[in-house]
Amino acid sequence: MRVLPSLALLAALTVMAAAPTMAAERSFRTTDGVRLHYTDQGSGHTIVLVPGWTMPGWIFQAQIDDLSRHYRVIAFDPRGQGDSEAAPDGYEPGRRGEDIADLLHLLGPERVLLIGWSLGVLDALAYVHSHGAAALAGLVLIDNSVGEDPPPAPARHPLHGPRNLSRETRMRLFVRSMFARPRPAAWIDRLTAACLRTPETAAAALLNYPVPRSYWKDAIYAVDRPVLYVVTPRFAGQATNLRLHDPYAESVVMEGVGHALFVDEPARFDALVDGFARRRVWQ
Repeated sequence: MRVLPSLALLAALTVMAAAPTMAAERSFRTTDGVRLHYTDQGSGHTIVLVPGWTMPGWIFQAQIDDLSRHYRVIAFDPRGQGDSEAAPDGYEPGRRGEDIADLLHLLGPERVLLIGWSLGVLDALAYVHSHGAAALAGLVLIDNSVGEDPPPAPARHPLHGPRNLSRETRMRLFVRSMFARPRPAAWIDRLTAACLRTPETAAAALLNYPVPRSYWKDAIYAVDRPVLYVVTPRFAGQATNLRLHDPYAESVVMEGVGHALFVDEPARFDALVDGFARRRVWQ
């Protein structure tokens, strides 16, 4: 007689099947010889995560764990950030876009869903500006300008803070400012230490990309793939205009969250990305 598994066993097997896999730590050499680091977790269609100014890829840890249940998730440390090499140069959009191109070439021929946050938005658009969207299945841009109207009001930044404060103090204040929800002190300490690994000269260069706003707008409107633009209210006007003028784009404005909105509300953000991927990227 066939013995059916118990409901408890079935539930346990379902949980095991959905559990995230362990991340593999990997690195590669760019075409200009710089060693860059990334983590590789899960299997299936590939999602590539690009963090913001001075940030390590592990700031996306909730997304890595959640989305890797159904996708292969690559969390990238751009040059001078996370565990990547702090090269003496290359902290401008052309080279940062080439770094993404080198990574995508390494990952193989399958098109990827590229997700950029903050400065990662500009780096992703710099990649598109030079290489087009042929290697992309879709594009998700998180809380930075895409060159649309209206231009955002200038934001205060730690490098522009009181000079009597140490760099560490200013960076810590900046890190804390990104979240609307309190974060554990030890986590803030770890993230601040990671951000301080970026050399000060490189950090300054990353804040002063020498291109006009039209550079980013031209890039986003050249993307002939599904685009999801997820922003806080600061960029609501740009989100509306992008959605109205770009047939490939949709946008979501998240209220009550900080700049790192995917940290403040990971479940909501991950559901947006997963739904977008299933509905428009990989039907």
